[in-house]
Amino acid sequence: MLAADHLVMDFPRSTIPTRVLTEVARAYGMSESDFLHGTGLSPADLADPDGTVEAGQEVAVARNLIGHVGGLPELGVQVGLRLTLGGAAGIYGFAVLSSRTVRDAILIAMRYAALSPALVQPVFREIGKRAVIVFDDSDIPPDVRAFFVARDLAAIGQILPLVCGDEFPWQDVSIELRLDPAHCRALSETLPGVEVSPARARNVLTLPRAVLERVLPQADPHTAALCEQQCRELLNRRGEGRGTAAMMRALLVRDPANMPSMATAAQQLRIDTRTLHRRLLREQTSYRALICETREAIAIELLATTGLKVAEVARRLGYSEVAAFSRAFKLWTGAPPSTYRRRVAQGADTEPVVVGEGHLECG
Repeated sequence: MLAADHLVMDFPRSTIPTRVLTEVARAYGMSESDFLHGTGLSPADLADPDGTVEAGQEVAVARNLIGHVGGLPELGVQVGLRLTLGGAAGIYGFAVLSSRTVRDAILIAMRYAALSPALVQPVFREIGKRAVIVFDDSDIPPDVRAFFVARDLAAIGQILPLVCGDEFPWQDVSIELRLDPAHCRALSETLPGVEVSPARARNVLTLPRAVLERVLPQADPHTAALCEQQCRELLNRRGEGRGTAAMMRALLVRDPANMPSMATAAQQLRIDTRTLHRRLLREQTSYRALICETREAIAIELLATTGLKVAEVARRLGYSEVAAFSRAFKLWTGAPPSTYRRRVAQGADTEPVVVGEGHLECG
């Protein structure tokens, strides 16, 4: 199962959420060999403060724990309550904590969600007089979905008052989940005065929109800016050569003349088209943008390093007409292919122009 999850959930995460899983596993009498079985992880991997694990490896540890303990409705909640804002979320947690308002904290949490301890993916909307957060669990394998939804919501439930202050209006919060009644009861016991409705179509938390304007008790603009910068740098380091966009680029360069359709690419990555679109959007790109980016890079390499005619370069990139290729290349670089090649030969500046995605032309 780990191999399939690795393809579906291939992104690096902090080791801390997995370490918390192992702490709970030990409390239930599991040995290291039991809870790390089949994960490809060693105790040294989890002890590395700068290390990362794949989401699929975290899922595998959870499977081992659930297999040992059984499907206890309260298990996910027990794990979630151990995920503290500072300890489990690190610099991400401090960025949220030092935001100016509740709205700012939510937006920071959304922007750098890949650094959070959660596997559910949050989507934030302001609708009428309510603020709505949808927790998308579609990327989580079905056999562990209830566990991780309960874990992540329990963690969020204990973190919210820390961020917003002791007067957080729990009485005005509404939660409905895709979980069964037993899991919802276990979760509601940790949320004072909140009714958690089970068996709904999606996982949603709503609260009064007016709450978003509250100034946070630990707001600090300087700290918030510094923490956000560190979040951005950490996200960039973790994302180098990884993620869905990186896997898409690897697919596209295999046969530049016959790049797969988005549907075919999704099938090869073992995900559906909607999930592929959503993940690329999360990585601030799109299928069309990656097609253009890949064609541009290959075209520049071929024109600069080979003696191939422009028509042959166009053919190798899947263009049926040289004119379409030349038009696209001029949009990418600011010059037609022949002019670009001449400038390269003369050692002139050939820095590509920046073109907005809405103006990309790939033929």
